[in-house]
Amino acid sequence: MNHLNKMAIAVSILCGSVSAVSHAQSVPYNPSWYIAPSVNTLDPDARFGVDKNGVGGGLRFGKPISQYWDLQMGTSYARSKTDNSRYQQNTLGVDMLYMFSRKTIRPFLLVGAGYERDKTNFPLRETARSSPYISGGAGLQIAFSDQWSMQADYRRVHGYLRGNDFGFDRSNNNYVTVGLNYAFNKSPAPYVAVARAPEPVQEVVVVAPPTPVAPAPQPVPQPAPRFERYTLSATELFAFDSAELQMPQPKLDEIATALRNNGGINNVVITGYADRLGSNQYNQRLSERRAVSVKNYLTSKGIDSSRLRAEGKGEANPVVVCTNKNRPALIKCLEPNRRVEIEQITIERRVQ
Repeated sequence: MNHLNKMAIAVSILCGSVSAVSHAQSVPYNPSWYIAPSVNTLDPDARFGVDKNGVGGGLRFGKPISQYWDLQMGTSYARSKTDNSRYQQNTLGVDMLYMFSRKTIRPFLLVGAGYERDKTNFPLRETARSSPYISGGAGLQIAFSDQWSMQADYRRVHGYLRGNDFGFDRSNNNYVTVGLNYAFNKSPAPYVAVARAPEPVQEVVVVAPPTPVAPAPQPVPQPAPRFERYTLSATELFAFDSAELQMPQPKLDEIATALRNNGGINNVVITGYADRLGSNQYNQRLSERRAVSVKNYLTSKGIDSSRLRAEGKGEANPVVVCTNKNRPALIKCLEPNRRVEIEQITIERRVQ
């Protein structure tokens, strides 16, 4: 077994072992475009007249397009020589990488298609032809930082040779490729939910003035109503970047019980807030969905939905305004705004 096949088997075994434990993970990823220069080892189809491994290089551009898929496109070059016979192959194509994980070690499978340029040079004859190809393989990426990572993969390039210049119409070349990936931009800073203790309840009590001496007693004014506010942290309600309630929810059960026991309480407002990190549209939608989730939960506990109103206010009503240039300092400065933002729900109800 030659050196190239040993490397390919090692890449495949490592991909399989890591993917078995990482497929279920959902980790935020850097969506930036990246550049990927590489070097490769070629095991050419012996029918091209060479039987020794060759070397070459390549350059690709890539972009994560979802949690599980990367798009890469670019070119590669490799050549091999046996005695006086020479062979070289250039490829230009697109690969799709299925990522089993977005953690530090990221195994993947790849499929690709494009055009190849095959050229042979024998002592008395030279042949060159451009043909389509498809490819498949496996590999892994190892992240060194938010912008730098290494990529190694094994792939098989199956060419559909045009014409009859080579004397056969199919070819199979094997590659082992190693390179570095550099992302042009850093990842957006992740949102960090900060829980706050409930605000103290302010009670307003109107004390009746002394009853003046009069032929008839004067009515005593009723105490003014007071209001109780519940502030619930998102870490108590939801997982990161999710609008699905975690169970159990004892505080929501307590609120549902209070509403069932007080049928006169109506127009209960459920409001979500967010800070300014992230896009306005995303923060607005997430605050609305989480408010609706709480409303649906209370409805499932027997509360008439007409008594509840869910709304999201996104980035409105910030507590502080920060102008820090350094991003970590900006995130720290904005902590007061993350009280009832994306991750918080505020419920007000009237207490007699």
